[in-house]
Amino acid sequence: MTRPITFIVPGPIEQITGGYLYDQRIIDGLRAAGRPVGLLELLGQFPDADWTAKASAASSLRALPDRAAVCIDGLALAAFEEALPAEAGRLDILVLVHHALALETGLSADEAARYADLERRLLPLCRGILCPSPRSAADVAAYGVPPERIRVVPPGTDRPSAEPTEHGGPVRLLTVATLTPRKGHRLLIEALATLGRRDWRLTAIGSLERDPATVAEVRALIADHGLDVLVDLAGEWPPEQLSKAYLAADVFVLPSYYEGYGMAFAEAMAHGLPIIGTDAGAIPETVPATAGILVPAGDRAALATALDRMIGDGALRRAYADGARAAAAGFADWARTAEDWGRAFDALAGRD
Repeated sequence: MTRPITFIVPGPIEQITGGYLYDQRIIDGLRAAGRPVGLLELLGQFPDADWTAKASAASSLRALPDRAAVCIDGLALAAFEEALPAEAGRLDILVLVHHALALETGLSADEAARYADLERRLLPLCRGILCPSPRSAADVAAYGVPPERIRVVPPGTDRPSAEPTEHGGPVRLLTVATLTPRKGHRLLIEALATLGRRDWRLTAIGSLERDPATVAEVRALIADHGLDVLVDLAGEWPPEQLSKAYLAADVFVLPSYYEGYGMAFAEAMAHGLPIIGTDAGAIPETVPATAGILVPAGDRAALATALDRMIGDGALRRAYADGARAAAAGFADWARTAEDWGRAFDALAGRD
């Protein structure tokens, strides 16, 4: 019998972010293939774990039998600061690191150093680390985890039922990301405000609840620059509805300051959208030069230039759209990804 896995995630798994969607699709894929997978959803606050989170983490590990195979979502790592060292010798614990906690945008120097110290102490104690990209794997290796204890399994990508077509009228820009500092919404609005053209519309899909301060800043920028009629902060959409947004768009843009993979980029490419992104983290590993324009992270002028070029040149958009489709043809689907993930997990954790 295939070895059961207990998957531990920070809070409800139904949350709509790339990391939670990756977790859910892996669990669904493993279960569909007949693998027993248990799910434990921790209580408390994350990633800066409070007392409730630490108590929930400790009790979740204590309840497992000796040699149980466990995968902890890396967003929950701080909750295991005491529990993981105590239980690592008894359990076969792996961590799924979507991206290093210390690399989150907006942290103070002290906060980043605290997360880096936490990851440097805890990750090497695990049987292995699973990552969505070579970039994330390199960040993990920098903490002292031997390369042979790291495996890379990129996310799967769903195939759209149709392809986008060019629309008349304003060029339709699409962003799909929770409004947080790391995703660069503020920079995007500032860059759009500098354009000497208004023949565009932006739809920004993503949670408006997770980071109220960022949402307030972005709303204020939109109002200050008189972009209210051009920018729609559309809020969070169910994953099954996102294909409609991709199909209705002309260009995908997301000026992230860091990505451990960037599932939205892959989804946009699979829908045949030209890309405007940054050179941060794993984005260049996902988006080749033939699929769009990548600018230096945080460079407003370069972002504005890329936007102006893409909005004003239909032939350029079509060329990058062709490149995006060609690159996306090589992406694995989620069934294949779950299969690869299961094999990688077993190679690191060992099998009964």
